Amino acid sequence: MKLRRKTAVVMAAGAVMMANAAPVLTAAEVKEMQTGALSEETVQFYSYWKEKYLAQDPYVTGDPQYYVFYGEKTYAEAGAEVAVTVSEAHGYGMLIAASMAEHDGQAKDIFDGMYRYYKAHPSGIGPNLMAWQQTDNGSAIQNSAGADSATDGDLDIAYALLMADTVWGSDGAINYKQAALAVMNDIMTYEVNQTDWVLQLGDWAHNTREGDTYYAATRSSDFIVQYMPVFAEASGDTRWTTLYESTYRIINQMVDTYGTGILPDFIVKDSNGKFVPASANLLESEHDGNFYYNACRTPWRISMDYLVNGNADALKFANALNGFITRKTGGDPAQIMAGYTPAGEAVSDWNDLCFDAPFLVAAACGGYDTWHDSLRSMILDYGEDVYFGDTITMLCLIVDDNAWIVPAGADQPVRGDVNQDGACTVADVIALQKWLLHTPDASLADWKAGDLCPDGKLNAMDLCLLKRELLNPA
Repeated sequence: MKLRRKTAVVMAAGAVMMANAAPVLTAAEVKEMQTGALSEETVQFYSYWKEKYLAQDPYVTGDPQYYVFYGEKTYAEAGAEVAVTVSEAHGYGMLIAASMAEHDGQAKDIFDGMYRYYKAHPSGIGPNLMAWQQTDNGSAIQNSAGADSATDGDLDIAYALLMADTVWGSDGAINYKQAALAVMNDIMTYEVNQTDWVLQLGDWAHNTREGDTYYAATRSSDFIVQYMPVFAEASGDTRWTTLYESTYRIINQMVDTYGTGILPDFIVKDSNGKFVPASANLLESEHDGNFYYNACRTPWRISMDYLVNGNADALKFANALNGFITRKTGGDPAQIMAGYTPAGEAVSDWNDLCFDAPFLVAAACGGYDTWHDSLRSMILDYGEDVYFGDTITMLCLIVDDNAWIVPAGADQPVRGDVNQDGACTVADVIALQKWLLHTPDASLADWKAGDLCPDGKLNAMDLCLLKRELLNPA
């Protein structure tokens, strides 16, 4: 077993602290914790995955554009227009490419090609979000009708761009950090219900009104809570903290109500203001209120926040889930069924890899080593599957090998740099002095950088300390 519980928040010093999070590590400590080498099994699985699913847009000239093929037939095989990928798959592919930076010499070229593809297929609503699906019509790969977004793909794309900034830097042709911030801003603008503070189903739900069916509807597989502290730190936007805490209120409510850790695909707010499993056919199928082909990812997505950030609520979720699934299966991973009610009753009689692999991440949270090892063995011996199961497995193996990249956050402000020019100089002393004297038109770009006492306000003492800083630099 490669991955054990980590009890610290993997973020740079000075990060925005989150509820239930463990102490912040320094950037050096972060790097030390992220040295887990990929196992040979995972590297081999990546070779298989890359060969089978990574595709290049054949109609684009110039710099190549890459995407993750999720269909069953190409245009040439079908002789008709076919769907070839979705933003969900694209986000997964970008995460995988960045994760393989030290293991694949082509990883950066692949990532940049995937970035170009993302930019070529924007949503018609949020300009920095990705249209949810593309099709091949024999002469071009184009957005499907209704070119709006799906939230999980956008979250993954934003996080992958931060990963790219961490592993390759943003001084090249693509400024990954700025691109990530643009995606994050559009997610917050177009995909977050800022009344109930829940992730919406996509930017198409942005213009619904309070009380509408989809206004407060949310998809549990979008609860990628591990990203939210990173986004808060990288952007300096505390609304990510609000969303983080609100999302956990929903998760905790479900865990407390059913005791299984099983979340439904879709969750809605009822007339009493309580978040409950959706009714059948809210958006996709009769199983919209069950743990089905969306929610199957939650054991991975939510448990990650314990493995990375040490979040106690994520551990509570993982413990409930591990206890339920080991009892239900008798400790035999082959008995995991492809779907359950929130109360834990199976709704199908078959096993599916996309349900199995996420439980591996939950099992890594501690106390279930035998179960974890049985899961890993079965997953690696599963054989060839389809895009969904194989790609989720690829990501879960990276996590299980302790090789998940947690990006550095926002650049920390320079002490005393009130004019935000990147350095503390005499110009900052003059700016602060003018501001304290109420000189007309005097302003400070970042007053907090001048609060050297610190006491939450600016006064003559801060000015004295600033002068001392210049005379006696550290």
